[in-house]
Amino acid sequence: MTHALRMPDDHIRLDLDRLGHLVENLGPAEAETVVRRALDRLGSRLTELGQLARSGARPPELVRLARGLAAIADQIGMSKLARVARDVAVCAGRGDEAALGATLARLQRVGERSRAALLDLAPQAV
Repeated sequence: MTHALRMPDDHIRLDLDRLGHLVENLGPAEAETVVRRALDRLGSRLTELGQLARSGARPPELVRLARGLAAIADQIGMSKLARVARDVAVCAGRGDEAALGATLARLQRVGERSRAALLDLAPQAV
């Protein structure tokens, strides 16, 4: 018997309405500043999460960091990245090392692709 494992897609999803609301509420210049700061924070958190996981950090630290990353991603319309970060938090909270390793790897892929997509879009959307 053969089993097929269907991997989740890593297509990037940006919530352009969320970005539009930022521009509408803050103005183009301030919205761009907010997005750029958020991208910097996301990069730092992605790096920190990877380092903590490799160093054997306690699950509560990983959960806190992953939830924070999800909140930042939500703020700037990175819905896919936010969802994967929440998945990391769940796996860390359950203490499931195998699932945590897989979701962290996915988080890194989605995170880098999302950041690149938003940077490519930023001059047009923000």
